[in-house]
Amino acid sequence: MSSALTDLFPLPIVQAPMAGGVSVPQLAAAVSEAGGLGFLAAGYKTADGMYQEIKQLRGLTGRPFGVNVFMPQPEHAESGAVEVYAHQLAGEAAWYETELGDPDSGRDDGYEAKLAVLLDNPVAAVSFHFGVPTREVLDSLRRAGTFTLVTATTAEEARAVERAGADAVIAQGVEAGGHQGTHRDVPENDGSGIGLLSLVAQVRETVGIPVVAAGGIMRGSQIAAVLAAGASAAQLGTAFLATPESGAAGPYKQALTDPLFTRTALTRAFSGRPARGLVNRFMREHGPYAPAAYPEVHHLTSPLRKAAARAGDAQGMALWAGQGHRMARELPAGQLVETLAAELAAASTALSTKAKEEARAEARAEARVEGDGR
Repeated sequence: MSSALTDLFPLPIVQAPMAGGVSVPQLAAAVSEAGGLGFLAAGYKTADGMYQEIKQLRGLTGRPFGVNVFMPQPEHAESGAVEVYAHQLAGEAAWYETELGDPDSGRDDGYEAKLAVLLDNPVAAVSFHFGVPTREVLDSLRRAGTFTLVTATTAEEARAVERAGADAVIAQGVEAGGHQGTHRDVPENDGSGIGLLSLVAQVRETVGIPVVAAGGIMRGSQIAAVLAAGASAAQLGTAFLATPESGAAGPYKQALTDPLFTRTALTRAFSGRPARGLVNRFMREHGPYAPAAYPEVHHLTSPLRKAAARAGDAQGMALWAGQGHRMARELPAGQLVETLAAELAAASTALSTKAKEEARAEARAEARVEGDGR
C-alpha cells in the first residue's frame, strides 16, 4: 500500500460503507480495531445524524475510520415516469398497509451540511459515491488532514477522479452489491459494467494514485488477487453483512445464504438507480418497469421497504448483495478481518512459493539449453 494508506490501517482491508442502516458504529469500530479501515455511511442520514454516529464511533475506537458521502444528483427524471411507477406500486402500499413516500423529498442528501461537519470535525478518510467532488472540496478536506477516495466504475471515471485531486480511487466492479457508483446515470449503459480484475488492471494503467478494489470480494485469496492486479487494498461490503455487528435486519442476513435466493441482479426497482441485490419478488415484478429516477424512486419506495422489514418479509426488501453472497460467514467482524488476513497471508505465501519454483524451473531450463549449445 502507499504510505498514506499504510498510515491509516495496517491491513489492506476496507469495510465498505453500506447505507440504509447497515454500516453502524459498532461494525466500523470492530473492523478498525482489528486492523482494517471501518467506514460509516452518511447516505440517507441528516448531517446531525452523521455527526452523532461519528461521536459514537469515536467512543468505541481510537483507530482511524472513514465516512462515505453521496454526491448531489442532477435533475433529469421525468415526473410523469415517476407518477406512472407510483401508480404501479399502489398495490404494494395497500399490501403493506402504508403510504408511498414523497419522491420530491430532496436531491442533495444534505451534501453541503455534511461537508461542513466533516471539515469542522475531521475524520481519517472520506469517500464519495455517485460522482466527483470539486477540487476545492477535496483540497479543503486534505488541508483538514483527511484522506479522500472517490468511486469509479471505468478507467475514464478514474481519470476524472485523479484530475479532481482525490488521494485514491475505489475501482468498483460490476460484481459489487448495492449501488453502482457511476458518475452519470445513463440507462443505455445498464448491465454493461466491467468485472473487477479487468477494471483494476485498466485503472492501474490509467492513473497514478492508489487503487482500492471493490466488488464481490469474500475471501483473503481474492484480496491477494486484486493486490497482485495492482490494487493497494480491497473493499468488502457483503462479506460484513452477516456479522453480528452489522445493522442489517435478520431476514436480510438470513437471505444471503438462503437457497431460496439463488442469484443477484442489477435493478432500478427500489431506488431508480442501478444497484445489485438478491433477486426477490419485488425486483422481479417491478424491476422491468422502474424508471431512471434517483433519488425520486428511492424516496417513493422507502416506506414500502421499511414496512417489509418490519413484517420480516424479505420478498419486499432491498437485499443489496454482491455476487459472492453465498460465501458470507457469520463471524464477529473483528474475527472476520483476522480470518481474511490469515487467508491473504496464506495465498500470498503460496503465490510467492509458486513464483520461486517457476523461476528455478526456468533457470534450470536455460542452463540445459546453454549446456546443449556447448
